[in-house]
Amino acid sequence: MKINFKQHQMMNQSHIFGPYEQVVSSLSFHSKRVEPNAAFFSIKGEQYDGHLYLEEALANGANVIFGTDVSVLEGCSKDHPDKTFLVVEDIRAAMAAFAKYYYGSVDEVMKMVGVTGTNGKTTVTAYVRSLLTILGLPTGSIGTTGIWSSSEKLPYKKSTPTTPESADLHHIFRDLYELADRGAVMEVSSIALDQKRVEGIEFDVAIHTNFSEEHLEYHNTIEHYKECKMRLFKQARAQVVNVDDAGMGADLVREHSDTMISYSIEGNPTADLQANHIDVMEEGSVFELIYKGTSYSVYVPVYGTYNVANVLSAIGTALHLGFSIEEVLDVLPRLEGPEGRFQVIQTPYNQKVILDYAHTPVALNRLVEEVKKLQYNRLIVMIAGIGIRDFNKMPKMAASIDGKADVVVVTVDHPGYHDPQIIVEQVKTGFREPDAHHIHTTLTREEGVRRSLELGQDNDIILLTSGCINNAQIIKGEEIPHSDEAIIDSYYPPVYDKV
Repeated sequence: MKINFKQHQMMNQSHIFGPYEQVVSSLSFHSKRVEPNAAFFSIKGEQYDGHLYLEEALANGANVIFGTDVSVLEGCSKDHPDKTFLVVEDIRAAMAAFAKYYYGSVDEVMKMVGVTGTNGKTTVTAYVRSLLTILGLPTGSIGTTGIWSSSEKLPYKKSTPTTPESADLHHIFRDLYELADRGAVMEVSSIALDQKRVEGIEFDVAIHTNFSEEHLEYHNTIEHYKECKMRLFKQARAQVVNVDDAGMGADLVREHSDTMISYSIEGNPTADLQANHIDVMEEGSVFELIYKGTSYSVYVPVYGTYNVANVLSAIGTALHLGFSIEEVLDVLPRLEGPEGRFQVIQTPYNQKVILDYAHTPVALNRLVEEVKKLQYNRLIVMIAGIGIRDFNKMPKMAASIDGKADVVVVTVDHPGYHDPQIIVEQVKTGFREPDAHHIHTTLTREEGVRRSLELGQDNDIILLTSGCINNAQIIKGEEIPHSDEAIIDSYYPPVYDKV
């Protein structure tokens, strides 16, 4: 695409050095991934400053450079007079604006749904994708479990674990549109909102699941964490709000009462959607739904009381987008959930291995409460300290499981640059008796999964929790391939041979 940057001021550039017009064939914010004729965005992050990698970006073929340091860009332009250098006030806002323009503002012709909350984003995103697609609005999804079109998982290497950077995000929107999807639902993290990855997107619906302490390694204060999440709802035409949530529900009701649909599983009479008499079975859940004074009997193939709340948020979204309650309830029995969320694997020993990547104390507590409703001999739970997250959260994970499992395995997820042993010891400080005989430790997630399986006996439930991101473990900046399912598959075939 040939672009005249003098004519297009969508980035509010204050200076342009070099030619006003350039051909741009791709966008990049990573100097090593720059391709010929790329526009490169010099992002200043917590650890790296893109301005230090301009020469590498240029050597790899960039012919347009965005940055905020006027002296650096002006100096570089003298050495590369045939390239274009644009000085902007806010590099992330500029990248979001340019990416939206470059990829054709596809978000404006698709139905856009954003999901935020401390827990439940991934599950709600999957439910919304499934429900809208079944209803006839083919919808793709973006989030922790990857990039999905309405029909299949797409081969994307995401730039971040949850919400991609804006340059990738608008590329994904365009690809989904070209695959005939007309809706997109995405997890929107607090960090993404703070870093303006979704700036310029007007969401048709913003969904709130819940709010509790998380990501303080980034936000430092829970007030800033909350303020970032609240931003999403200000850039949405309509909202779906969990009024059972004491952390943020009342704030959203106060600010968006005229444009929201509220939901409750705790009998809140003010909620627009209320689920009562919830009966959870291994095959799914049944409940009474109250909407506009009418009672409906509902079955959904999802497990867990908290997942009924997540289903209500998907129902609210469909109602906002013009579907009737009768249309929605008619297709709910076909609803599909996400990978790695209450995923049950039956083993040859009549055990159940349950994968659920609950990675906050609140999510872990809710999960264990639901698992304990099943029939089992012993409950074995694997928890993990996540090295790339807040260290102060690690003991809280232990405290939330303390006394609730027969066997606990403590392991490490995504150690990053930290010593795994230090992470394990930090988690253990949350136990009342950290050296109790039923608490086992390992230093890698693979070892943790194997140890959990080894400890399992007939009729046990083995619950594997925490956050395996993008089928990989993040170790010293590298993504090392990892799959719990593959480890489980490799562990059990010898058992068949012995039977």
